[in-house]
Amino acid sequence: TDVEVSTRKKTFAAVQTERLDQAERTVLIKCPSKLNEKKLLQYLSSHGNVKSHFFFENRGISALIEFSEKSSIASLQDAVGIPSASEHHVVPFKSRLFTFTLKNPVSQHLEETPLHLSPQCHIPVKDLIEKLCLADSISSQMYILLNEYQLTEENIKLRFLACSLVQDFARAYFPDSTVKPFGSSVNTFGKLGSDVDMFLDFRDTGKHATKMKKGPFEMEYQMKRLPSERLATQRILSVIGDCLDNFGPGCMNVQKILNARCPLVKFSHQPTGFQCDLSVSNSIAIRSSELLYIYGCLDSRVRALVFTIRCWARVHGLTNSAPGTWITNFSLTMMVMFFLQKRSPPIIPTLDQLKELADEKDKHIIGGYDCSFVSDLRKIKPTKNTETLDVLLGEFFEYFGNFDFRKNSINLRKGKEVNKPESSPLYIWNPFEQDLNISKNVNQPQLEKFIAMARESAWILQKEDETQQMINKEPWGLAALLIPFGKNNSSKMKNRMKGIGSETIRSLLDSLKLDNANSQQKAAGK
Repeated sequence: TDVEVSTRKKTFAAVQTERLDQAERTVLIKCPSKLNEKKLLQYLSSHGNVKSHFFFENRGISALIEFSEKSSIASLQDAVGIPSASEHHVVPFKSRLFTFTLKNPVSQHLEETPLHLSPQCHIPVKDLIEKLCLADSISSQMYILLNEYQLTEENIKLRFLACSLVQDFARAYFPDSTVKPFGSSVNTFGKLGSDVDMFLDFRDTGKHATKMKKGPFEMEYQMKRLPSERLATQRILSVIGDCLDNFGPGCMNVQKILNARCPLVKFSHQPTGFQCDLSVSNSIAIRSSELLYIYGCLDSRVRALVFTIRCWARVHGLTNSAPGTWITNFSLTMMVMFFLQKRSPPIIPTLDQLKELADEKDKHIIGGYDCSFVSDLRKIKPTKNTETLDVLLGEFFEYFGNFDFRKNSINLRKGKEVNKPESSPLYIWNPFEQDLNISKNVNQPQLEKFIAMARESAWILQKEDETQQMINKEPWGLAALLIPFGKNNSSKMKNRMKGIGSETIRSLLDSLKLDNANSQQKAAGK
């Protein structure tokens, strides 16, 4: 869409700032079951201009209301009462979450109007497969999948609102702090229904630096000192976690996981329906989000291919939402990026090329690592590569089905296969922390299962007679790849696995049978 094209050229920082600002002018209302939309908006307009709104289903009907002015919220809050504490006692924390009920429902329910509800989750895989069968090419199948799974405008607003509501708590202690989403909520690769990763940021955005130079004194705040940054992070998260647990309307199942490598608080935010993970600012994670945002904006094929490969991997049990020895979505996304850098001509630039385009304001050195790359998308030359997604999908499976994982690692800085620095089965260089492997968790059987699935998929795409399958109303193209294999063809699989270490073949075929049952349940559940 035209709208999308124009926003896709904004810098990551500009989009973030705009969305955070929007979220601060937003409230969430639990609506009465019999609702007249016009009446609701008419009432809300008495507090100020309503800039945008939408309705969604979440244990009843909820409405997200964005005002043009922040002051409208204060005006509305003045008119809202505290729940009468008959059987429950309430924690009198006044937030931007309200419940509206009709004063005299009988006279009003005649005027109920049908509402348009914005979906906040994607369709099940089996429904997706039906839609895909109606398309006319693999390329259009991939865009259908992208459209069904990607975050909608409404869902993004809801994600930023969830952060903004947590920020209200953080600011009770730290008035300058901000809470921002990172990862899939903002990197253009987020899928409907995914968790919201958010972090707490205390950095003053350089506002003070200039003022501090004036005057004869060195001046600083007296602050509590702790032996390590980690301890400070743990204490802050512990208190804010308790706060959400004790006072946060709709914050359920708060878990403090403070001894993790990256300490975090997990909770379920019922008013928006999201599972949330709150941690303290991690600059490198933000740089990774922005790097993926840039790649996602450069060419529409990038996102279509990533969403397709991730859906394919999930159906075949190659990825899993629980942590373990399987490939993560982040690793998979990086493999797709690497593959696109390797095309001739390349579809996206290497990280080193993006670094060369960086100017002064793009310089970021974080913990001794150089994380600089260009932020202005207009400085990046568009690719001359015209390969269709039909071609790219088959080539992706072909490329990784025959990749020499024993010898080579995947390096996105250089866009080249590099000798493995150590013996992990799958080695993908962390783009910023150069001495880390982002896929260190992946074991040999999981990698070999990935290779087998890639080979099987490449073979299906090559062998396929699409017109015949369309006539027979059989799943074809991408649809054929989203049905768990091994139902009827584990003997065919054995032939295509020649050259894969035989000691893991048996365990692999067993795990395929096992996963078939699991992944079908998973796919149905997701």
